[in-house]
Amino acid sequence: MTQDPRISLRLHFNSGLTFGRGKADLLQSIDEEGSISAAGRRMGMSYRRAWSLVEEMNAHFVAPLVDSSRGGAKGGGAVLTEQGRQVLADYRALETLLREQGDQQLTRLRAGQQPVSK
Repeated sequence: MTQDPRISLRLHFNSGLTFGRGKADLLQSIDEEGSISAAGRRMGMSYRRAWSLVEEMNAHFVAPLVDSSRGGAKGGGAVLTEQGRQVLADYRALETLLREQGDQQLTRLRAGQQPVSK
C-alpha cells in the first residue's frame, strides 16, 4: 500500500492540547527506550523539549501518561503508565481506522493528482 498521501491525524482537545503523530511517536519511543532523554535523541529533539511535551501530556489527562525517575545508582528512566499505553493504543487505532476506512477516498485523491516528475 502506498503512503501517498500520508495520513497525519491531529486531535485538538478543548483544553488546548493538540495530540498528533509527534507526541504519539514520543510516547512510543519512551516505551521502547525506557528514557525521555533517549527518546528525544532518537527523534532529534532536545531533552528539554521532550520533557516539556511529556509534562504537557501528563497535565492534560486524569492520570500521567509517563512515569519518570531521576538518575541515581540504578540510573533514571521513564515508562508509560497504563493511561499512557491506552492513549497511545487509542491514537494508533484511530490512525489505522482512518487509513483502512478511508482507503476509497485516498485512492480517489491519489488518482486526481498531477503526475510528480522525479
